[in-house]
Amino acid sequence: RWAVGAIGTVAALMAVGLHALPDASIRAKAARTEEAARREPLPWACAVSPMVKVRPGMDPGGARAWSLSLARGECEGVQIHAKPPLEQVDANVEALRLQRSTKAKGQPPTLTLRLYREAFVEVKTPSNHEGAPGLWPDPLIPVVDAYVGERRNALPFDSTAERPLVVYVEVCADGDQPEGTYAGEVVLTAKDQRPVRIALRAQVHPFTLPATSSLPTTFGISIFSIAHGHHLKADSDEGRALLRRYAQSALLHRFSLHGMSIDPPPTVVKDGVARIDWSAYDAEMGPLLEGKALPNRARFTTAEVRPNPWLKTREEQRAYLRAWREHFDQNGWTAQLFVYAKDEPKPEDRPLVLAQAEDAHSVERLPVLVTAPLDDELTPVADIVTPTLNCFYARPGPKTCPRITAPRALRQAAGPTKQVWWYQACPTHGCDAGPFDDPALERAYSGWPSYMVDHPAVLNRAMGVLDYVGGVDGELYYATVYAYNFRDPWTEGVWDFGGNGDGTLFYPGTPRHIGGKTHVPVESLRLKQLRDGLEDYEYLKLLQKLGAGEYAQKSARTLVRSGFEINRDPAQWESLRAEWTRRLDELWRRSEYARHPTVGP
Repeated sequence: RWAVGAIGTVAALMAVGLHALPDASIRAKAARTEEAARREPLPWACAVSPMVKVRPGMDPGGARAWSLSLARGECEGVQIHAKPPLEQVDANVEALRLQRSTKAKGQPPTLTLRLYREAFVEVKTPSNHEGAPGLWPDPLIPVVDAYVGERRNALPFDSTAERPLVVYVEVCADGDQPEGTYAGEVVLTAKDQRPVRIALRAQVHPFTLPATSSLPTTFGISIFSIAHGHHLKADSDEGRALLRRYAQSALLHRFSLHGMSIDPPPTVVKDGVARIDWSAYDAEMGPLLEGKALPNRARFTTAEVRPNPWLKTREEQRAYLRAWREHFDQNGWTAQLFVYAKDEPKPEDRPLVLAQAEDAHSVERLPVLVTAPLDDELTPVADIVTPTLNCFYARPGPKTCPRITAPRALRQAAGPTKQVWWYQACPTHGCDAGPFDDPALERAYSGWPSYMVDHPAVLNRAMGVLDYVGGVDGELYYATVYAYNFRDPWTEGVWDFGGNGDGTLFYPGTPRHIGGKTHVPVESLRLKQLRDGLEDYEYLKLLQKLGAGEYAQKSARTLVRSGFEINRDPAQWESLRAEWTRRLDELWRRSEYARHPTVGP
């Protein structure tokens, strides 16, 4: 993805490089035209990298045209900044159509396009010194939502010094998208202004990213939290339909959810056999586990056993657990089924965790996930060993974890049959504090990958590359709608556990807040960065699969050296992604996948 400053026909040619021009004199003329265009003042609306958060008072610069690069099955974004003051700014996108011979019959294929207006969240207390008080862009109000197709109150909208207007343009390629160059434009209008046309080009490459994430993930959600945030009844048809939309959004952004409707399926245990009414569970989870929730057939990678507190004895609990394993096997569901032991167990919780593990191990192939650092008592009974991220990387200064163990050492200590996962939590930005006065403490709680609103987009994106470099087997996150339980995130912010956005990656898309008639999830800029990071992970895994694993590791480490040493330069991230793309183009065309298109990695 790169920006080009040119106009008219020259812009289209320059976007794919001067080597596309057939004659040296034409190249020279194009270069002069481009240079003249660069000297001209930029129009009132410009394209801006999606890895820049545009805040009030900021001049992000920009470009008159923008080129994107996509694998099949990938989404990418670009921002359009409308420089204030402007009234009634509106945007329309001309479809990005495949550029091909005029002799070709039929309508050319197009890419999927979505437009959003970036709304702001007020940060009163920064997450740490990398943040700052004031307005930060985060909620993405859709022009037309992706779930029920209703027009929302995103545009037209004024752009003011206090709240500049930024439009997020999302471009997606299907898994079977024809490769080639697609071209279109975004047309922006405003009161008393001449329209601005921003040329968009997208190169779709021949290699394909899997619709289902290659990295197992599980992020928390609750229908009760959603219902509270949207002012609906959890047990209503509308509440259940809204939960499905949140699950679809998770899959569109490449992660899976745990919790969901929370309640265990009705169970009766008799003569050591659990008789379970699976009807409601299967209606809710079946499409997500079978790839029927989205057209691209993406599936959840994980599913947790829902605890049943009404079972009276350990024998009943074990019968219940056996029934879960049998039900998944009978349905052919391949998602990783697991028992989530007591979260972040305290010393007094240890007997409970040990009992939970013993019960789960009475059933074959039913692993136990334990969120604790390396521990002489708990690690041996855990099958999915899951410390916080900061428990993996030693750094100078105050400790943020009682026992720090490098990823490889933890894997060796856990044993060859165990999985090693990790998760972000408040120790990566400082819990319940905001910035520390002590510089040593501030350093200890800074620099980590972060899902916080007031942290750089690079830190929001970095987790996917770190997942690959660290060699972990999965990623956990405790919640995605946590703030819904306590406040209106639109007006009261998303500050929890010392961070802005800790546990909250969505906003409640109620008709009152965004227009329309139907409740939908409103995604965040951070969610787009999280998705882009998981797509980075897929690029690296695909390089490895095609025989370039050593290169993938080496190049990834130029972006992420450790959990707290992350390259902050968006241009270097974009440059390296372009290099990965070139490598994958070459490797894919020589691979069995190019010879047998129906075969995928």
